[in-house]
Amino acid sequence: MASFQQRKVVGDAHERYVGEQLILRGWEVNPWGQGLLTRKLQEALRVTDSFIRWIPDLIAAKGTDLVLIDCKARMTSRNTGRHAVERAAVHAHLQLVAWTRLPVYYVFDDLGVLSPHDILIAGQEGPHGIAGSGSPYFLISGNFARHFDGLFGSKESATQWGIAS
Repeated sequence: MASFQQRKVVGDAHERYVGEQLILRGWEVNPWGQGLLTRKLQEALRVTDSFIRWIPDLIAAKGTDLVLIDCKARMTSRNTGRHAVERAAVHAHLQLVAWTRLPVYYVFDDLGVLSPHDILIAGQEGPHGIAGSGSPYFLISGNFARHFDGLFGSKESATQWGIAS
């Protein structure tokens, strides 16, 4: 089992990649969430059940569209093609959507995109795992995921219209 720090390095790289992909499509992107906090604050949040523990990683805007993005690195099974998302995160993000009236999206390694609502409706409760954080999670087939380009635009259309440099 990888340590938290090892998982964090992979997660940080995925966040950068997703941010770069959004920028290529003409989105303005800023880091958001726990990644901006000091290590001691991150550690304190990790042992609470506060919903702010699951603040998404990125905030992005294109024109008047504003979205929150939670990047999910290594959360897809190579054997089954199912994505896993911690149940507590899904419940927190549903509350965040209700509170902010902004969409929250999960972006996986393959750039498949799901919302908390997608997972709540079509996902299945997975067993209480011992890998990663060991927290209960939802499993959902990757076939339910939307295509990144379909939701955020393609690199070609952004360049064609002069949106991305």
